[in-house]
Amino acid sequence: MDEIWRRRFGFRYKKMKRPVIAHSYEYSDGDRQSWHTHEQAQFVFSLRGVLRVVTPIAVWSLGPRRGLWIGPGVEHELHAVGEVSMRSVYFEPDVSPWAGSDCKVLIVPALLQELVATIVEMGVDNDPERYSLVMPLLLKEMKDARSALAASLALPRDRRLRQVCEALITDPANNEPLANWGDRVGASERTLARLYREETGLTFVQWRQQLRLVESMSRLAKGSSVAAVASDLGYGNSSAFIAMFRKATGQTPQRYVKS
Repeated sequence: MDEIWRRRFGFRYKKMKRPVIAHSYEYSDGDRQSWHTHEQAQFVFSLRGVLRVVTPIAVWSLGPRRGLWIGPGVEHELHAVGEVSMRSVYFEPDVSPWAGSDCKVLIVPALLQELVATIVEMGVDNDPERYSLVMPLLLKEMKDARSALAASLALPRDRRLRQVCEALITDPANNEPLANWGDRVGASERTLARLYREETGLTFVQWRQQLRLVESMSRLAKGSSVAAVASDLGYGNSSAFIAMFRKATGQTPQRYVKS
């Protein structure tokens, strides 16, 4: 195992003091952990506020009781939307519930949440007997955790398409047609449309709608009104925004905020 990791990361793999460790972090609105990677697999979730996780290929917005499994070596950023209370769990490869470098969203049930809190409380040196009892149950809860839908946004690799996406992320209310963007980035409308489907699995219009969904969840979590979010994201009225939100999530914006 050490040799595999040395070839992958360019140095000798250093094991953690325990097979599973967990930490607690408190962030203010706008705080972020800039781009970094971990040798171990990581599971992050928020008890309060919205945690935004950015990788080179996608963005996820995680509300409470939604967590993201981040495979080892996956470069990522963490952004706090509102006041965020985050828990981060790291797994050695020999106990990891899953192999590979994929990312997946999981529901965080109450028992798993409490088990993580216990691991945080014990730290890396204390109470080895209790740790030996807690860890197998935590691993089972992780393995049994159900996959969940979450607001996610695929990011393309093509340089021209990336320019379009980054501009829209900066201004999600922009309603310009794809043809206008083609003129700016030096590609035909047809080429950009093909690239959107190939690199994100969505059409241009679908991708922009998904961007607005991700952004709306963050703004609602920070306390913005439905009317303000609808206006800021380019919707002609609140009804159109509510209809989009309900179709995508199965609930109204108001119910999402309450939950």
